[in-house]
Amino acid sequence: MGAAYFYHLTEATAEEALAMLLPRAAQAGWRVEVRGTDPARMDALDAALWDGPADSFNAHGRAGGPHDALQPVLLTAGEAAEGIACLMALDGAGVTAGEAAALQRVCILFDGHDPAAVQAARVQWRTLTGAGIAAQYWAQEDGRWTKKAEG
Repeated sequence: MGAAYFYHLTEATAEEALAMLLPRAAQAGWRVEVRGTDPARMDALDAALWDGPADSFNAHGRAGGPHDALQPVLLTAGEAAEGIACLMALDGAGVTAGEAAALQRVCILFDGHDPAAVQAARVQWRTLTGAGIAAQYWAQEDGRWTKKAEG
């Protein structure tokens, strides 16, 4: 059974958090789906990942291409990818308890300055932990990530 890690973004953007998380997933040997809710937002994330510093490059692709199954990181706008070990959800993208149980890891990144995003993350926490998924809640403090809760 997988685990869900919640990342409360108050100092970093989702792009910056992904720049930290994606290399760790690659080191674990995981194929990753980054799931958003808006295709335009995923296009912007795609461009940001391509335009980042050379030493922080994360090989990836947008869902819907001919080589989706070969992408180590696949950016989607709601549709579930096949053959992944880790799902990173942005902007309130849904994650079911069944998905979380089947994967090695689910990472839910949410904007701590957006009350609706915080509330949606709370609902996801209750849903996933209520289904028996182990969960951790991480918050940013003075530029560092601190584990605040486990469930």
